[in-house]
Amino acid sequence: MTQTTSTAGATIHPAEFAQRRQRLAQHMGPGVAVIPTAPERMRNRDSDYLYRFDSYFWYLTGFAEPQAVLVLIVAEDGSNRCILFCRERNAERELWDGYRCGPEAAPARYGVDEAQPIEALDSLLPQWLANQPALHYPTGADAQWDARVMGWLNTVRGMSRNGVTAPTRLQDVRNLLDEMRLIKDNHELALMRRSCSIASAAHVRAMRACKSGGREYEIEAELLYEFRRQGAQFPSYWPIVAAGANACVLHYRDNAGPMHDGDLLLIDAGCELDGYASDITRTFPVNGRFSKPQRALYELVLAAQAAAISATRPGVAWEAPHDAAVRVLAAGFIDLGLCRGSLDEVIQTGDYKRFYMHRTGHWLGLDVHDAGEYRQHGAWRALQPGMTLTVEPGCYIRPAPEVPEAYWNIGIRIEDDVLVTAQGCEVLSAEAPKQIDAIEALVGRGN
Repeated sequence: MTQTTSTAGATIHPAEFAQRRQRLAQHMGPGVAVIPTAPERMRNRDSDYLYRFDSYFWYLTGFAEPQAVLVLIVAEDGSNRCILFCRERNAERELWDGYRCGPEAAPARYGVDEAQPIEALDSLLPQWLANQPALHYPTGADAQWDARVMGWLNTVRGMSRNGVTAPTRLQDVRNLLDEMRLIKDNHELALMRRSCSIASAAHVRAMRACKSGGREYEIEAELLYEFRRQGAQFPSYWPIVAAGANACVLHYRDNAGPMHDGDLLLIDAGCELDGYASDITRTFPVNGRFSKPQRALYELVLAAQAAAISATRPGVAWEAPHDAAVRVLAAGFIDLGLCRGSLDEVIQTGDYKRFYMHRTGHWLGLDVHDAGEYRQHGAWRALQPGMTLTVEPGCYIRPAPEVPEAYWNIGIRIEDDVLVTAQGCEVLSAEAPKQIDAIEALVGRGN
């Protein structure tokens, strides 16, 4: 059975999607862009995964149904024509699977110039590609689509005796869209703030529900309940709920282990609202009280995150927050006897990477690891107002002969979602508690 998300895009007006398509047309120049949505995916016999649209397609349309393609044709004079291909209405299928918009209603509802049945795509595209200088589409994203596009181009090339030419340039449309998606508009930011607010409430719920002797999946259930209770359509990725030594596994996913008295619990969890993701990590003691070694490492990670957030502002290189976090962490590792040598030596040799081996953040938006390059022309790109990213330093102390036993199996990560502003930055996920006093006042208090 196929399920679709009917609410996605409802909070952004069709005129905004039309403006995005207009900007894409300006960046493209003359030619044709073809952007398909994601296919439906089979989970097992006769049962699909809950459908989720392609982010690039949705960014330009707000159309959440499967089996859909956007075609944008840009003329030499800069004028453009936008066509949405989608499924036709079908009473029987709608009885089983739910409402379909259909080509007749799509132009008025989604602001496109026209709509066509999806079955007409293969017959119309060769006609529209004839005598066009360029074709823009997500090259290499899907082998079946690559073959289909090559079929259209070969059909056009077969018309050469009649004086018809095929596009001579095949370009990845994602290169243009990535740059557009890097800077969030006010509509996107409103959704991201709400997504962060829902995810923050889920983390608070998890802290309140936590108790010694429980299982990780009990906390997973609290997170998923709160996401859906407040209207989020999906978790933006499957939650990580990792107690004790499990917190030292960066992408731990089992969520089935016990939560012992004295363990720390690391929760990395966010939700997706109308396509936009939140991504928050909090770490706290299962019994509600940090031990002395846990407190020392937690305060170190919290200080590293504060330094990274302070370094997040317009004009600085993407790498600046990471560098700020690394210096604080490396200094702390030396003070705690985890690393030896001077601060510069520990950073230069990478000795700190035994305990902190990942980057401090990534782009965030329609995808959890959102679109956009981190380097331009060989250098880290500069942050700009409207960019959204995570800031997530951590430390992961596995048992080793040279590591003080008091720190063994302590894994800590603190992650927030941050918007670069003209003045500096805004922490979108600030509602999720992370100060020690606030955490200890919440854990185990019940919902």
